[in-house]
Amino acid sequence: MASVVALNAHPDDETLLAGGTLARFATEGHRVVIVVATDGMMRGDDEPEPRRRLDELSAAAAELGVHEVRWLGYADSGHGGELYPDPPGRVRLVRAGVEEPAERLAAIVHEVAADLLLGSDEAGGYRHRDHLAVHHIARRAAELTGVRLVEATAPRESILRVLAIAVRLRFLRPGHLEQARTWFTPAAQITHRVDVRRHVAAKQRALAAHRSEIAKSGTVARILRLVLRLPAWVLAPLVGTEYYLEPAGATSPEDRLL
Repeated sequence: MASVVALNAHPDDETLLAGGTLARFATEGHRVVIVVATDGMMRGDDEPEPRRRLDELSAAAAELGVHEVRWLGYADSGHGGELYPDPPGRVRLVRAGVEEPAERLAAIVHEVAADLLLGSDEAGGYRHRDHLAVHHIARRAAELTGVRLVEATAPRESILRVLAIAVRLRFLRPGHLEQARTWFTPAAQITHRVDVRRHVAAKQRALAAHRSEIAKSGTVARILRLVLRLPAWVLAPLVGTEYYLEPAGATSPEDRLL
């Protein structure tokens, strides 16, 4: 059996793009270690339950069949125009640079003798500054360790079609559609498409474990709540495939990452 390390920027990222893949790996008997770069908290120790999102991550991982979760020790950098000061005792990920986080990740890769490292695509998904940081951190860790790297992504064209519908339904402003033209990865560049239809229910349960994100106001949280209410068999055609880009080019059939 193989050993897999999955690097994510925040708690819940592990479920949204790669949850089915991680559940499939675990079901097939592989060792899976979820590594999260930040604790997902924007303020400081004065925030109620400062480890809440890390605890939710552990619960989500268990729903995916994964029982190893590590935190690199950094704070969420946020997605707005302003980069807030560092909270007490933690550095925001983007202020940490690449080398130190990559060395921490490389230590985990060596410790578990990882055969595969999952990172984030070059666009950082939707260009979140922490996702962009994770892209560079994973690539540097792969250089330091020689581990095989693949990057979680989604086909840009599909994302644009979904967002165009959301704009027509007035869930989103037209400006969001323009921003999304640089998100994720063109379909022609994707090297792996992984069938996770059997694991959609586990992915839903993992998503539900991230209660603080589901409870938020706003369009994204409303969509996530809708996803949780739908039967898994309805969702399977929509989210039953997960996508990856292998920077070095595909070295295995597109449905097999290992």
